[in-house]
Amino acid sequence: MFTGIVQGVAVVDDVQSAPGLSSFAIRFPADRVQGVTIGASVSINGTCLTVTRQQGDLLFFDAMQETLGLTTLESLKPGDRINFERAARIGDEIGGHLLSGHVHTTANIVAIDRPENNCTLTFEVPHVWARYIFPKGYIAINGASLTIGDVTENRFNIHLIPETLRATTFADAAVGEQVNIEIDSQTQTIVDTLARLGYDRPAS
Repeated sequence: MFTGIVQGVAVVDDVQSAPGLSSFAIRFPADRVQGVTIGASVSINGTCLTVTRQQGDLLFFDAMQETLGLTTLESLKPGDRINFERAARIGDEIGGHLLSGHVHTTANIVAIDRPENNCTLTFEVPHVWARYIFPKGYIAINGASLTIGDVTENRFNIHLIPETLRATTFADAAVGEQVNIEIDSQTQTIVDTLARLGYDRPAS
C-alpha cells in the first residue's frame, strides 16, 4: 500500500524492451534507497513495481505487457523524471489517501493555467471512469494523492501549490501529456454499490 505522498523524483537511466516485457533502471536520490530489498514494492508514477535488482542508487524493475498497456510506463525513456514512493509501513502517517498502486486508466492533460504562485491542471479521462470523479474527492495522478477541483463531464482539474510542484514532476507538465490515474477505492465502492441498488450515476 501507498499513501499518495510522493517522496521524490527519480530519473530513468535505461530501458530494455523485450516481447511482452520492459525492464527499467531508475536512479534514485541516494538517501532514498537505504534499506531497499529485492522484492520491495515501489510506486513509479503511481504504478506498483517490484525491485528486481539494486546497483548503488540504481533500482531495477520489470513491467509486463498488461501493466504497460494500462499505464504510461511504455513511453518512458532514459532521462525522463518520475514520481516515486516506497511502500508504506505500519505506523506511517497517512498524509494523502490509501493507494494500491494499481492504475485504473490514463488521462490526458488538456489545459494548464499558471497564475502567480499557483498551477491548475485540467485532465480528460475516458467517459467510463468519469462516474467516480467528484468535486473535492480524492484521486491519484502519477502516484500523487490530490484533491479534485471542478468537474465537467469527463474533465476535471486540480490546483497545485508550489510545494507540490517542487516535490513532483508536475512542474514539467505539458498539454497533451498522459498521466496514470488511480481512482479512490472508497469512492469506487460506494458508486458501484449504489449502481447495484439501482441508484446509478450515468457516465457523462
